[in-house]
Amino acid sequence: MAQSLELLLIQFLMPDNDARRQAEDQIKRLAKDPQVVPALVQHLRTAKTPNVRQLAAVLLRKRITGHWAKLSPQMKQEVKQSLIESITVENSPPVRRASANVVSVVAKYAVPAGEWPDLLTFLFQCSQSAQEDHREVALILFSSLTETIGNTFRPYFADLQALLLKCMQDESSSRVRIAALKAVGSFLEFTSDGDDVVKFRDFIPSILNVARKCIASGEEDVAILAFEIFDELIESPAPLLGDSVKSIVQFSLEVSCNQTLENSTRHQAIQIVSWLAKYKYTSLKKHKLVIPILQVMCPLLAESSDQEDDDDDLATDRAAAEVIDTLAMNLPKHVFPTVFEFSSMYSQSTDLKFREASVTALGVISEGCYDLIKEKLDIILNIVLGALRDPERMVRGAASFALGQFAEYLQPEILSHYQSFLPCVLNAIEDTSEEVKEKSYYALAAFCENMGEEIVAYLDPLMGKLMAALQNSPRNLQETCMSAIGSVAAAAEQAFNPYAGRVLESMKFFMVLTNDEDLRARARSTELVGIVAMSVGRKGMEAILPPFIDAAISGFGLEYSELREYTHGFFSNVAEILDDTFAQYLPRVMPLVFASCNLDDGSAVNIDESDDESVNDFGGVSSDDEAHDEPRIRNISVRTGVLDEKAAATQALGLFALHTKSSFAPYLEESLKIMDKHSGYFHEDSETDLGVRDNAAGATARMIVVHPQLVPLNQVLPVLLKGLPLKEDQEESMAVYSCIYSLVLASNPQIVSHVPDLVKIFGQVVESPVEKAEVKAIVGRTFSHLISVYGDQLHPLISGLPPSQANALAAFASTG
Repeated sequence: MAQSLELLLIQFLMPDNDARRQAEDQIKRLAKDPQVVPALVQHLRTAKTPNVRQLAAVLLRKRITGHWAKLSPQMKQEVKQSLIESITVENSPPVRRASANVVSVVAKYAVPAGEWPDLLTFLFQCSQSAQEDHREVALILFSSLTETIGNTFRPYFADLQALLLKCMQDESSSRVRIAALKAVGSFLEFTSDGDDVVKFRDFIPSILNVARKCIASGEEDVAILAFEIFDELIESPAPLLGDSVKSIVQFSLEVSCNQTLENSTRHQAIQIVSWLAKYKYTSLKKHKLVIPILQVMCPLLAESSDQEDDDDDLATDRAAAEVIDTLAMNLPKHVFPTVFEFSSMYSQSTDLKFREASVTALGVISEGCYDLIKEKLDIILNIVLGALRDPERMVRGAASFALGQFAEYLQPEILSHYQSFLPCVLNAIEDTSEEVKEKSYYALAAFCENMGEEIVAYLDPLMGKLMAALQNSPRNLQETCMSAIGSVAAAAEQAFNPYAGRVLESMKFFMVLTNDEDLRARARSTELVGIVAMSVGRKGMEAILPPFIDAAISGFGLEYSELREYTHGFFSNVAEILDDTFAQYLPRVMPLVFASCNLDDGSAVNIDESDDESVNDFGGVSSDDEAHDEPRIRNISVRTGVLDEKAAATQALGLFALHTKSSFAPYLEESLKIMDKHSGYFHEDSETDLGVRDNAAGATARMIVVHPQLVPLNQVLPVLLKGLPLKEDQEESMAVYSCIYSLVLASNPQIVSHVPDLVKIFGQVVESPVEKAEVKAIVGRTFSHLISVYGDQLHPLISGLPPSQANALAAFASTG
């Protein structure tokens, strides 16, 4: 076999595609025989050209897994000896590395079985060799073996750490330093023991030193590896950074603002600062690093692209904005003065990029620094509205973005500025730039959504411009335009009636679109009809509803989750205006709602079955035993669109029950099963899941209120209480606590066993900064009634609360 295999290896490397394919087929056939192992080992050691020796190593790595158990002890020893010789004697670095990869695979099986007891001894000796090549390949092997036999290293961990630290400080060889850095990354990823992880703190100065030298020599990919190690250190709960945080930030900022480097390198550096802002912000505050970070990040906002449709995930300005946003959320008092100074200084700059950055920065910090911005709102709004009139499109786009952020996060104070805000935004929606238009629609929608009767004076110019835009804009702008019209309708209520007919007539066109690229617009139009229906009311809508109902139901056949989500919202609104007469639609609508509630929303996992670069170079040569290689999980994505759909469908069930009353009874049992399932949603870090859980609690509460005799309270109450206090939806909070109040007021016996839980929940609610006053008021009334019924029995429960919560509850009790 050896002779024929050598010819095939040579043929495989020929440029002729036909010859290559023929060789590949023959190699696949021969590779099924265990004797291919000694043949490949022979060529690894004796082939005249490095390319053939490397190919032999790559194929050996692919085949050794399936054949190792079939080899005799003598053959196994010969394979191990040949691999060691290849690592130590081979002159070609690619062949040496390929042989090291084979060692890593063999060790996975041989070391745990006790078949290679001297491997670690050899590696330690090799790593201290006078020859640079030996030290490098030993470190490469330490790195790769961590993935396969990491547990074997545990007794030697202290020695390994000392070795790696020494090699990272090897001034005679950059290759050794880099290989040591990679090994540190592998060991850090493998290590979970807190005491072992803490020891990596001593590596930080050396990691920084290696990274600086790599940046200077143009080896940016290695510097990125250093940033990945810092990422691991930052996310670790162990106290790893200490005073080194100053050096890490300094180096990261140097790289961040170095425009000669690749975007990916700079992005990685900025990302490290972002992680520090997220996970170690108290350390940034302690070491007075917030202002130095902002002094670099704010100017980086000026590195924006000139292209309207630029969507570069590595864009420096976007990464810098993320850092500023994260800092503002966690350290608002330390962020606002510097950003305000930057924006004030550059709002009149002759450089359009810095004028753009000055207003972008204000928009970015508006959520985190909302209280501080409100104190200077007149000045800040003047800066942004001035930028909205800037001759440069990019500056106007940044201003419209900032106004959208203000409209969302500076409520209700921003509403008092409607006389200056609305006219400027009305002009902006007629801008020549689609970007400015789209962001202005968003700002208008967010602003108008919270307006009251003040909007009436602006209805004519608002609706005139919005309807004109709806007729003459591309699809993406029509979508945002519909969102703005919906906000206007919701704010204007009955005053919107004169405009409703024209809007509804326009929506008939959008609600029957079926092309994939039009389905988002169809979803928005369905949502808008529901909002307009709420403004017009039952009297104006009932007679004209059937075609809209038919169009909405037909949309479920288009397999577009967002359309189904918005359609559930549409039906919820229709149920609210029709009340009990919505029962006529239940037979058609309920199967659709149940289907959405029961959708599979599991994580989507992509498996990357590719191997290292060497294998990919010869990727066509595989084997029947490739399944023995363990695939790598490349990424996991959560299907948030389905979760949004579930949240909307869950809320719809509660509203259908509330409004159709006894007509809902046939669907109650199935609905309660769904609520039980949804009350304990599993993706804890997903805000969408909070929507599912909150809506399940609200829907359960509505079902209890409407059907107290049909609902098994002993089963349903634990479901209702499981997710309290709610995290997201104030409307659902009100439904839940109103239900609990009615149960307590009626002295329902099922509530008694849950009183301790209620006291804990009420303590959190009355202290919460996000719960609205009306929610706290009904909780207070409920607690007062509990006091009147149970009296002194509650005192031990109250005393077990944090003092601030206990005092707040006591205040409610005293006011009755």
